[in-house]
Amino acid sequence: MNFKLIDGDFTPTETLDLLTQLVQVKIKFHEDKIKTSLHEEDIKMRERKIKLLQDKLAEVKNQVKLGSKNVHLNSDISID
Repeated sequence: MNFKLIDGDFTPTETLDLLTQLVQVKIKFHEDKIKTSLHEEDIKMRERKIKLLQDKLAEVKNQVKLGSKNVHLNSDISID
């Protein structure tokens, strides 16, 4: 099953707001899992994922801030 989560053109400010909020939700998900995890391997894996999300968001922020035109965002969710 698939559904489209995002498909549209956004101003740079809207783009950054939307992506920041999405990434924050995902980071909170991992943080909540870390709080309840008893396995060191799981905690380290989730910490790496959080760091990767933060790094990618920083890259996107730099890229979007360089431009002054609208940004097209497209995101599909695929459930197998």
